[in-house]
Amino acid sequence: MSSEYWRNDVVEFSASEFTGAIGDSVTVFPVVVAIAALTELSLTHLLLGFAVFQIVWGLYYGLPVSVEPMKALAALVIAGALTASEFAVAGLLAGVVLLVVGSTGTLGRIEQYVGQPVIRGVQLGVGLLLLETGIRLSLTGLTLALVSTIVASIVIIGGYRTASPLVVLCVGVVFTITQVGVPTPQLPAFTVSLPNLSSLSMTTIEGTVAQLAMTVGNAAVATSLLLSDYYDADVSADELSTSMGVMNLFAVPFGAMPMCHGSGGVAGKYAFGARTAGANVILGVIYAVAAVLAVGIVAAFPLPMLGIVLALIAIELGRAGLDTEHVPLTIGIGLLGAVTNIGIAFVAGALGYLLLEQRT
Repeated sequence: MSSEYWRNDVVEFSASEFTGAIGDSVTVFPVVVAIAALTELSLTHLLLGFAVFQIVWGLYYGLPVSVEPMKALAALVIAGALTASEFAVAGLLAGVVLLVVGSTGTLGRIEQYVGQPVIRGVQLGVGLLLLETGIRLSLTGLTLALVSTIVASIVIIGGYRTASPLVVLCVGVVFTITQVGVPTPQLPAFTVSLPNLSSLSMTTIEGTVAQLAMTVGNAAVATSLLLSDYYDADVSADELSTSMGVMNLFAVPFGAMPMCHGSGGVAGKYAFGARTAGANVILGVIYAVAAVLAVGIVAAFPLPMLGIVLALIAIELGRAGLDTEHVPLTIGIGLLGAVTNIGIAFVAGALGYLLLEQRT
């Protein structure tokens, strides 16, 4: 990886950098809390992974780059389609592929076989999976689900639609503190743990393939374009692919979750005011503090409120998925992913896209 980005050493700490940092956390906190609440994975280790690599990649690139959950894999583990061990294996597999593809400069050649309607279809399928899980959880307590829906509606009417999941999550945290008290800070124990090879299942491979489809389009190509548009920065998709590969190969064995860069996070940072890597440092510190403080909250977090949070994230993913060049193909891929699995939907969608391209 090139180190030219170290020459951009402007790091500012201001109100706009702080609000920009919040813009990148809108989906991270809800997804991470959901994973920690519904699986045996440690919230502390998940958040520390984001804390470390927010700072690392911000300083490396000298830009407010984003670090986000790999949403396809996150949706699968939240829905129970992947075990925690399979989730980790999928992250390592994705890391290897991204590192090889990025370091050999072959991302552009792969991209031509994964059209925009296919990527959007996978997004839609992931959104439908999260929506089903969110509805199921919200039905476990209709009163809290209704309160969460009202809170989200107020935020959306106020013009802050994308922030609604984070606001509901914060309300849920306050509610939980009133029930269990202020959590006691806990320092994590660090161990290196490689997942068992028995977790290398067909489900793991299919989930990895689906995630890579989203990563190529949204986390590599689209992020590269946004960094150029917003910050006049020359960061190639291959370089971003390489850094994502390195990140997952280092982070997952320490208990972090599969992570990627993302165009949504870059757009969020920019829209909320981030202009330097200071936003990454600020957000890294926020994640680290939350990792130490929030452990006790997750176990008592109300599942109906978590369900509404997931439903709101699902709706945003669905909206993005429907912004497509070929609506029927995209919807078909999304529905197939919801009723079968995301991997099968991706393969079928990619074949369908190639057939459509040959006919035009």
